[in-house]
Amino acid sequence: MNPEASGKQRALRRAVLVLGAVALLPACSAIRESRGYIVDPLLADLVQPGIDNQRSVESTLGRPTFTSQFGEPTWYYVSSITGQRPFTRPRIREHTVLAVRFDDAGKVVEVDRSGIDQVAYIDPDGGKTPTLGRERSFLEDLFGNIGQVGGGGLPGAGGPGGP
Repeated sequence: MNPEASGKQRALRRAVLVLGAVALLPACSAIRESRGYIVDPLLADLVQPGIDNQRSVESTLGRPTFTSQFGEPTWYYVSSITGQRPFTRPRIREHTVLAVRFDDAGKVVEVDRSGIDQVAYIDPDGGKTPTLGRERSFLEDLFGNIGQVGGGGLPGAGGPGGP
């Protein structure tokens, strides 16, 4: 084989490898995703305590993410922006909660904003939920109810349809 031709083939292979690597680089970039309410700071600043009511807040901000079930009537607008690299779990990059509190007449009392500093990360203890009772084997689970379930219709069983 001609040494000049093999040098050109090596250069072509290198070029193809470099182009392939460059083409794969965007696949390694982080994926950003918005979840929940998308906060518009201009609209959030329009809500004024003592002036606005529930109807005006809903027309300005839209329906809340969720509302309080107990205590003062409060509407919560929750927004999160997550980032995820390939083959990893999504992580919260930005988190905002806009809480609008109302009095009994439905007027805005307070507008409160909180961020990621209020997020509580919970680390569950292991992958198993503790339960009361004893541990049963697979065979006990499979055959444990034989003779106990469905015996109500048998003569002398004392269940419905029996004597």
